[in-house]
Amino acid sequence: MVNVLTRDINRRIGRAMHTYNMLADGDRVLVAVSGGVDSLVLAWLLEFWQQKAPISYDVIALHVDMEPDNGQPGTSARAIKQQLDRLKIQSAVIPTQWQSPKSVIGSDLSTKNVCYRCARRRRKQLFDFAGKQNFTKIALGHHQDDIVETFFINLCFAGNISTMVPRQDLFNGRLSLIRPLAYLSKTDIYTVADRLKIDPVRSSCPLSEQTGRMEVRHILDNLYASIPGSRSKIFAALGNVRHGYLLKQKETGKAAGDEE
Repeated sequence: MVNVLTRDINRRIGRAMHTYNMLADGDRVLVAVSGGVDSLVLAWLLEFWQQKAPISYDVIALHVDMEPDNGQPGTSARAIKQQLDRLKIQSAVIPTQWQSPKSVIGSDLSTKNVCYRCARRRRKQLFDFAGKQNFTKIALGHHQDDIVETFFINLCFAGNISTMVPRQDLFNGRLSLIRPLAYLSKTDIYTVADRLKIDPVRSSCPLSEQTGRMEVRHILDNLYASIPGSRSKIFAALGNVRHGYLLKQKETGKAAGDEE
């Protein structure tokens, strides 16, 4: 397991951890595991990092089961639990409190509303679980590509300049969201997953391939192919904002330049 991380990947993980002060002695870290490669690699990473960190912290992985089976974990949840057990990571599975309608595709329900409601309910379950079990950090598997995609999603669909940040403190500092993979690309994470023999568990979401994020991802893939190095330049730009060269923010009404 020692050779799973290359020197470069290990360095960038350490830089993200240090820059955003992600872990502290005595932390209880809840890793949100969806079944994708990103969150499974993150769970392993935080467990592995304990061996070299100069601090002591606890790690537990949590999966919110979107398809429970008569009070028992569903097929996907069992597959995820098996992988976590193989990696020797303590874990828990809880059933979802809300399921997206199976007939959403082609219905009057908008993709945006369903995704928002689903994400909000799952996030609430994470917060509730973390609060009851006295966790101080929730670790999420978002990486560099996710951060860039979120910037463009907010730019194109919400009309604001923002993205997800590597650390976000909530509830007056009682709980923090951390993203230790923030400086890694999706390709980096797949490299680690391949060495760990981690297999992603397919999402049961009926809209997983039909979201605004997927549209933005396809556009960015074309951009990266057309302009070499643009991925890293865009990511760097998110920390190099020249406020004096942006438009003045309007307090109410339409944004500057909107057509009537």
